[in-house]
Amino acid sequence: MRELSLRTASFTDSVIRRMTRVSNQYGAVNLSQGFPDFDPPKAITERLAKVAKEGPHQYALTWGAQNFREALAKKHEHFSGMAIDPNQEIVVTCGGTEAMMAVMMTIVNPGDKVVIFSPFYENYGADAILSGAEPIYVPLVPPEFNFDANVLEEAFKQGAKALILCNPSNPCGKVFTYEELKVIADLATKYDAYIVTDEVYEHIIYEPYQHVYMVSLPGMKERTIICSSLSKTYSITGWRLGYVIASPEITERVKKVHDFLTVGAAAPLMEAATVGLLFGDEYYKELRAHYTHMKELFVGGLRNIGLSFTEPQGAYYVMIDIRRFLNKGETDTEYCERLAREVGVGAVPGSSFFREPVNHLIRLHFAKKDETLNEALNRLEKLR
Repeated sequence: MRELSLRTASFTDSVIRRMTRVSNQYGAVNLSQGFPDFDPPKAITERLAKVAKEGPHQYALTWGAQNFREALAKKHEHFSGMAIDPNQEIVVTCGGTEAMMAVMMTIVNPGDKVVIFSPFYENYGADAILSGAEPIYVPLVPPEFNFDANVLEEAFKQGAKALILCNPSNPCGKVFTYEELKVIADLATKYDAYIVTDEVYEHIIYEPYQHVYMVSLPGMKERTIICSSLSKTYSITGWRLGYVIASPEITERVKKVHDFLTVGAAAPLMEAATVGLLFGDEYYKELRAHYTHMKELFVGGLRNIGLSFTEPQGAYYVMIDIRRFLNKGETDTEYCERLAREVGVGAVPGSSFFREPVNHLIRLHFAKKDETLNEALNRLEKLR
């Protein structure tokens, strides 16, 4: 038989999804894969029930249903302050994952270089490789997860065509300040690079931190490509509704790539989710309060147990230092398997997020009901 693709030969399975399987195997509380165990807003699920009977059930317009794009443009303009043309600047995709892949295939050629902050969501490196690009990793240094502007500029000097920015960050919960974003924006302008943002956690922010949209910085509208989804904001991770927002020249190309990747997002789900996009400010205030409660419950419990961690500024993940729990020669992946088996809690090894040789951190998430988090904390008491 002929050999398979060399491009994908180095790929492993998703470590995050693998740890869900490990959690299931041992009956552990799954705090590895980041999905909630509570329902989406009732207004959205009630609309879905009606759509199941009434439709639409056939293809929507390839780049997204008209009412969905109009509602999304209105929402994004409200929060970012930037006017969005729903007909020329939005492409609806099958999740944020496809949004990122479609954008990478749109903007890079084989051999181009792309800057990725490390730690990073595991798909970013894979997306770069699949599109033929070479990743350049710039460290976010724990425990504060700040970056060195000089190191970042050295990456741009290597000819980087784009930088991928996850803000708020998965896995470390960092929220980039305006000053940090300005450094990134100035370097992107100086070296004529795109900024590809993943802002899926834009509404999950903890006081006193605030989300600043890169696209809102002076001169960045034409240079910024937004990739995001509805998954986290409306607790519908299984619906796979994502989107790209960019200038018309870019979205025109993204539309074509998207068409050949997946044709289009699910028409019934877009119709139902449009209700959520039209929610008023009160929904987002309640969302923030809900996640703040979960964060305080969980990290408060971790603190009481005596665990060492970096408190998240946004998103719903917490990175825990496990150095004192590792057996001699044990990797963080082996420790996570032991944690699921012996303690009954599922986690993700930090090494899956870092380019650097980091073996002392694990990621837990807290987008769960109180009873789920309390059960996890009860089990983690064994670590005292």
